Amino acid sequence: MSSTKPAMRDALVAAAFQLFLERGYEQTTVDDIVTLAGVGRRSFFRYFPSKEDVVFPDHERCLTDMTAFLAASDPGCDPIERVCEAVRLVLRMYTENPTFSVQRYRLTKQVPGLRAYELSVVWRYERAFAEYLRGRLKGLHDGTLRADVIAAAVAAAHNNALRSWLRSDGHGDAEQAVEHALGYVQAAFGAPGAPSPDEPEDVVVIVSRRGAPLWRVVQEIESTLERD
Repeated sequence: MSSTKPAMRDALVAAAFQLFLERGYEQTTVDDIVTLAGVGRRSFFRYFPSKEDVVFPDHERCLTDMTAFLAASDPGCDPIERVCEAVRLVLRMYTENPTFSVQRYRLTKQVPGLRAYELSVVWRYERAFAEYLRGRLKGLHDGTLRADVIAAAVAAAHNNALRSWLRSDGHGDAEQAVEHALGYVQAAFGAPGAPSPDEPEDVVVIVSRRGAPLWRVVQEIESTLERD
């Protein structure tokens, strides 16, 4: 029976998108979808609470997996890198089926209600990032603010690169585009002085006599950086 459930679910999604493309989203009813799929209305609502949900069939699973991924994080890991790893799980959901992802992108552009639904889904991902970061950054000055800003930046970087890939009809390297975008987030919020993706890393070498007091070494470093 477990093997039947995914097949029925996939059949409903396939039927729904076939009708959306042929008739349009607004003109397609749940009854139309179940008729084409050869199942009853109860079967549809067993998998999808609404017609909007059939357009985004994998987001609930992805959100659950991503939240579990963050919850299982090693306390000693870099929290910003961990959130970047988590958002890559979302990207993978899209790139596993490029044709479907591109069709959905086109559909959401045409239907304002679906666009609003998609934005609510994106907000839930962002909230999951923020909740994890709040836990990791608590106790720091402006820890909650930092967590919320970083979460928003990670979501924005991912979405910018993802939409560029979708606009290209799924051509190009989505992973490379997302890595490039996330590089700006890590440069902005990671270790102090981290280089941006397009800037070479600077190395400062200071020569000081053995036994020099620490304040003197720090002063020499500051003087060198000011000259640069």
